Amino acid sequence: MLNPYCQALEELRNRDVHKLREVGDQWCTPDAIWWGINARFGPFSLDLFADDHNAKCDAYYTAESNALTQNWASRLSDLGGAAYANPPYSRATQFEGQYITGMVPIMEHTFAMRERGGRYVFFIKSATSESWWPENADHIAFVRGRISYDLPDWYIPAEGEPSESSAGFGMAIAVFDKQWTGRAVSYISREELETTGHMFLTQIRRAAMKLVGVAA
Repeated sequence: MLNPYCQALEELRNRDVHKLREVGDQWCTPDAIWWGINARFGPFSLDLFADDHNAKCDAYYTAESNALTQNWASRLSDLGGAAYANPPYSRATQFEGQYITGMVPIMEHTFAMRERGGRYVFFIKSATSESWWPENADHIAFVRGRISYDLPDWYIPAEGEPSESSAGFGMAIAVFDKQWTGRAVSYISREELETTGHMFLTQIRRAAMKLVGVAA
């Protein structure tokens, strides 16, 4: 049986049209930004909060499989690499005694996984006043420049609703890795992340075209 969060999400995806405010937890990390973060803090092999529409890695946890019930450290031990998270920010809720949403329980689970080993890289709002803010993360990289997220591919704007978001957020990259030996705090520009990401995307497209040529 699907939990109420998943039921509501499925209903939202299946609607004929949507309002921008309904997107909620489903905003997606722009590809260029993700590749920029991947180049600096990856390589990523596991997407902690994703679905079949927006997963950045072949291995990922969906809302149905609930990352907060999973052993990330064990999965990373099998996969190698690091885990990436663009976490949901909806209020904390439980289903059958287990949290399924909420940044406080998400951070609690993250620190528990950190103790078991592995690297967990979160792309989060730079909300230092929030109770969930991970001030004890092993590294925080504050991003200079606001980031606009991508809409999910199922979003169909209702009449009068925008087809894309122009809003941007102050963001930070939080690294949870007890093997981290670098500085506790750093700064990186949005432009640097995007430039690096576009370089990787160009290389990927070039390699894909070569493979298509070979297959042909």
